Amino acid sequence: MDVQRLELLRELADRGSVTAVALATHRTPSAVSQQLKVLEREAGLPLTQRQGRGLVLTDAGRALARSATDVAVSLAKATALWDEFRNLATGEVSLVTFPTAGQMLLPGVIKHLRPGLVLNCADEDPELSDFPAFTAEYDIVLAHSMSGQLSWAGRGLKVVPLMTEPLDVGLPVGHPLEDRAWVRPSDLIGETWIGVTDGYPFERILHAIEQEAGARLSMSQRFADLALIESFVIAGLGIALVPRYTSGGGQPGRLVLKPLRGIESERQIVALMRPDRAERLAVRTVIEALQSEAARVQQSHTAH
Repeated sequence: MDVQRLELLRELADRGSVTAVALATHRTPSAVSQQLKVLEREAGLPLTQRQGRGLVLTDAGRALARSATDVAVSLAKATALWDEFRNLATGEVSLVTFPTAGQMLLPGVIKHLRPGLVLNCADEDPELSDFPAFTAEYDIVLAHSMSGQLSWAGRGLKVVPLMTEPLDVGLPVGHPLEDRAWVRPSDLIGETWIGVTDGYPFERILHAIEQEAGARLSMSQRFADLALIESFVIAGLGIALVPRYTSGGGQPGRLVLKPLRGIESERQIVALMRPDRAERLAVRTVIEALQSEAARVQQSHTAH
């Protein structure tokens, strides 16, 4: 079987439509369909079937798509091994990050990459369930979730843990809770809150605060942008959950952070990759740089 045709089948399994595969692989939809028909003749079994106006994989097609992933991983391993012999961690690596991870990690990573290795970065701030989809477009996807809430389990992705970041309660300077060493959920009932948009990861902890305290939180505003949330807190318009390592950026001394006790309040930051892309020497080099920078960030805050 032709490796490139197997890759098209794999792309159809990941992207869900011939049109999406065509866009991603710079082909016309008819060219993709023709190549899939050739692969069916080579396999001797129907790999796709009509569903409405589109194509979906048969059981045989899904099984062969999984095998295509194994083939891609093996080829990537062979290429990476040859690159190691030549000491060539070079080329371009694409990465997409959510904003606060990019702010925290990427400047230090890019600053220390070896010559010849180019990291092309983009930023997105999707809902938790949408992070895995970006692995079809980027070599590395920086994602986050609350502890115990992993939407990418069972997706066939390589998951590399980078760091655990505590989520604190952000208060404006002069708030009555400012002198506390830490706060509990019961301390936070009756406060005006600046929350996150429905579906965003921090929402789970806000619900946990309500359950532990036995009362609802009063949400004044909801935003997806953490910088916007912090600006409302600094202005004295409410309190909010904020990440410890990146909060208050550019406005030191204007945001007070208090650890939250009584519930688990932290997020896991990870790198998601397709397993074949994870084998590339250049990608592995970037992952190592991300791990080193994450460790440096955590150590710098522990020292304080």
